[in-house]
Amino acid sequence: MSQSNPQTENPVVFGLLAEFANTADLLHAAEKVRDAGYKKFDVYSPFPIHGMDDAMGLKPSKLGWIVLGHALLGFFGAISLMVWTSSIDYPINISGKPFLNAPAFIPVIFELTVLLSAFGAVFGMFFLNDMPKHNNPLFNSERFDRVTDDKMFVCIESSDILFDADKTGAFLKEIGATHTEIVHD
Repeated sequence: MSQSNPQTENPVVFGLLAEFANTADLLHAAEKVRDAGYKKFDVYSPFPIHGMDDAMGLKPSKLGWIVLGHALLGFFGAISLMVWTSSIDYPINISGKPFLNAPAFIPVIFELTVLLSAFGAVFGMFFLNDMPKHNNPLFNSERFDRVTDDKMFVCIESSDILFDADKTGAFLKEIGATHTEIVHD
């Protein structure tokens, strides 16, 4: 007597994947999906498409503010470090030069500002993109493999409030999808 695995009988639906023929169709599809009220969807193409952020209704990225915050931290941290070490903690009189010698501080200030900005950009990107993701359910779709070559897709996730497999599939076909498929988690 064999036992069946409940996960294989009723796999969890991740979302609905729709393929589109070209960039114009994909751009218009993103606008229509946004206008229909879907919030949890994403578009995939082999190259960036100008205007896609607006078509999807995306807000400006917070990454610039994260980088600015880290740059300011590096800038003021470097100034604090140089002032503390050269004039308060361990002042050394070298040929009568002033303890607070701003031109000598510039390389350290520049380097720490750039270094912490770079760290802010990398780790901020990881944080904002919920990375690392070792697997995405879309990788289970054989058609999705072509996204790196010449195909364009919209995926509406099942966690969206408006998601209904039948209605969402019909909607995607109505707005010009050439192929749709349910993607399982």
